Amino acid sequence: MMNALYVAIGVLLLTTGGEALIRGALAAANRMDVSPLLSGLLIVGFGTSAPELVVSVDAAIHQQPDIAIGNVVGSNISNILLILGLCALITPLAVKPLVLRRDGVTVVIASILFLVLVGGNALARADATILLLTLVAYLTWAYWTERTGVAPSAELHKAEAQEISTLPKSTMWIFMAIVLGLALLVVGAQVLLKGAVGIAESLGVSQAVIGLTLVAVGTSLPELSITVIAAFRKHADVAIGNILGSNIFNLLGILGVSALLQPLPVHERILQFDQWVMLGTSLILLLFLYTGSRLSRLEGGLLVFGYAAYLVLSFTVFGV
Repeated sequence: MMNALYVAIGVLLLTTGGEALIRGALAAANRMDVSPLLSGLLIVGFGTSAPELVVSVDAAIHQQPDIAIGNVVGSNISNILLILGLCALITPLAVKPLVLRRDGVTVVIASILFLVLVGGNALARADATILLLTLVAYLTWAYWTERTGVAPSAELHKAEAQEISTLPKSTMWIFMAIVLGLALLVVGAQVLLKGAVGIAESLGVSQAVIGLTLVAVGTSLPELSITVIAAFRKHADVAIGNILGSNIFNLLGILGVSALLQPLPVHERILQFDQWVMLGTSLILLLFLYTGSRLSRLEGGLLVFGYAAYLVLSFTVFGV
């Protein structure tokens, strides 16, 4: 019971901290006249991944590589299957494929790059450098193409920044939101990890299983919040674009920073099962973006069912 309480408190602190950090950062960006395009691309698209970043970095520092990697891989799986599936159940997601193709392709490329780099059963510092350089290349490409009007997704990232309202107004409240957000993220990560490790030990399952499921879903709540809000407002492109941006940053940024601080051995079950599920879900979403213009309630239900099946397999067939 205490471990479950630790997890619940950790998730609450991470979610609250992530929200405060995003709102404070957006308000600061507005004060400094940062373009809505850059705010949406960086602060919102990647800011929702702040809990995953803090948890994975903390796990890497404390020699818990299974949670550090499992958190990222599991978050990418749950983002597509669970969060987009739930949003499609709320309202069918009609999208403009051209707006999202670049980021959809990047998610697949990042997933394949992960598979290649972990072929040696670990992410070394050299691998981390490759991931971070790829992230810098993507950000440069994205900002240049959108600023020059080559890509049609500039309006999408501007809209992402506009999805979040009620920003702090005064300089003092902006500063407090950022500092409080960072503090809650750090404390929340430590509390969540304490509870997650305790649950893994009590259930007799590996830390990788808990990282891929419980921790991954807990740290994905900011993505869920922004995406559900966008779905209710009928902003389907923003909903899917937020998931794509988060998945890109998870793989390239979070794993890059974590492995740069501490080389990360990869658990055998991730090599055998989870990395392929992550790639498969990315390909399914990319296929949808290229061939369809709508994620229906039926398809959303199938995605959620797929996540339920993934959880069952995680705790049975691949539970060790």
